[in-house]
Amino acid sequence: MLIYDLDFPELRELLKTWGEPSFRAKQVWTGLYKNLWQSPEEFSDLPKSMRDKMAENFRFSGLIPTLKLDSSDGQTRKTLFKLEDGRQIEAVLMRYDRRRTLCISTQVGCAMGCTFCATGQMGFTRHLTSGEIIAQVMYYARLLQKEDQAVTNIVLMGMGEPFHNYTNTMAAIDRLNDQDGYNFGARRFTVSTSGLVPAIRQFASEKRQVNLAVSLHASENELRQSMMPVNKRYDVHELIKACREYVDATGRRITFEWALINGVNDTPEQAYKLAQLLKGLLCHVNAIPLNPTTGYAGKATTREQADIFKSTLEQNGIPCTIRTRRGIDIQAGCGQLASRANS
Repeated sequence: MLIYDLDFPELRELLKTWGEPSFRAKQVWTGLYKNLWQSPEEFSDLPKSMRDKMAENFRFSGLIPTLKLDSSDGQTRKTLFKLEDGRQIEAVLMRYDRRRTLCISTQVGCAMGCTFCATGQMGFTRHLTSGEIIAQVMYYARLLQKEDQAVTNIVLMGMGEPFHNYTNTMAAIDRLNDQDGYNFGARRFTVSTSGLVPAIRQFASEKRQVNLAVSLHASENELRQSMMPVNKRYDVHELIKACREYVDATGRRITFEWALINGVNDTPEQAYKLAQLLKGLLCHVNAIPLNPTTGYAGKATTREQADIFKSTLEQNGIPCTIRTRRGIDIQAGCGQLASRANS
């Protein structure tokens, strides 16, 4: 059993069946999430008999790092992890001035099939457990701890569609957010979805403080459907309606992600149509030149085109940021390494 798959009540009940006093669960929880211990031997405040039993019953890492790649500028590290079943996933650490942002995965592969995404090109294998999601964060938290640094932001934008794996994704966030554990602030999480409307509505109803990002990439059904098959089920207008409901219910700003593809969705005309679609909505557009993948022929926009796209949006009342691409030299786009490893 992967120990990170247990929430605190489950851990407390399990230790109770071992005949351990209730305070032992708090000691284990503190060791895992505050001290970042990763083996029974490190739990020096526990009796040896209990440490031995933990070693017999728990796995302390569901991930084996098999490949680590650092970008040439030293700002991005990508790690390929092998899971217990031999499948592989990846997670990325990105350094921005004072920020240390993790991009983590929620699935092996992805069922959404977005044409420009390496994970979408590999298809869906399985959901990650909540513990496998958490283990990615713990791995990088320990790495940064050795540098006297800490994780500042977590984006669930790696391999997979987080809302397709809703229960495990939210359980992982709740566990990482636990004030008695890792205590990672809800507002420092961002969950990205390709547009699963029922899950957006559920997320809105829960009124979480977690940030929501929606991968949009096109404002018209025909173009979006050619890029993102999910649009056949939940079209642009239904998606934007759900996004407006989310903002109304939570009062929180929503982010729209837009991969700028040369000659496809990076023109001033496309920017104007997007501005009209989002008019009156509390939102922000994060645009980023396309990360290249071997399975998609599209090319990234130019800096000049990106700037025109941004200014067109802003002139029409929609705030926009052009994000800097990271880790292109190490294939840091989600799924690029794992798609080869899992094939």
